[in-house]
Amino acid sequence: MQTIFVLVKCELGKAYAVADSAIQSVEQVSEVYSISGQYDLLMKCYLADAADIGHFVTGSIQTLPGIKDTFTMITFKAFA
Repeated sequence: MQTIFVLVKCELGKAYAVADSAIQSVEQVSEVYSISGQYDLLMKCYLADAADIGHFVTGSIQTLPGIKDTFTMITFKAFA
């Protein structure tokens, strides 16, 4: 299992709608947090080991209505 974090920049006023949409329609999204800074949301996603991360982000996350930009962080090891 791969864990990735996707930072999401939303259209103005759309962060809550994007968060709801991600939780409801993207099975691999386990948690969504509202955050401060350059991005509006942080999505924690679990992917199968063989899954193509780029394909998942561009096909399942970036296509959600209300998303303007994303930044993906790939994890290596969980310590706790």
